[in-house]
Amino acid sequence: MSIIRYMKHAKPLYPRQQRVAADLGSRLRLARERRRMPAAELAERADVSRMTLHRLERGDTSVGLGVLVRVLGVIGMLDDLGLVARDDVLGRQLQDAALPRPTRSVR
Repeated sequence: MSIIRYMKHAKPLYPRQQRVAADLGSRLRLARERRRMPAAELAERADVSRMTLHRLERGDTSVGLGVLVRVLGVIGMLDDLGLVARDDVLGRQLQDAALPRPTRSVR
């Protein structure tokens, strides 16, 4: 049996989702370069292979969330992850719309 048989394959994304992932990867690469940190050093400090880091910087969505968290930690941007979905306006509107309406008591 081949090991390829057991490898996970990422599900295809919509074009907009692909662009967002690629943009995130590009921003991570720029953040690394601004810190003048070679890819090999970041990969070693984040305990990932250089290929995995390269895939993350390309926007490959099959890279695990744990890798993203470790990379952000190494480059000092872990707190930025807390900004994701912080202000969920649509979710709050949907939640409010589902709340039961107050009823008036009949006298």
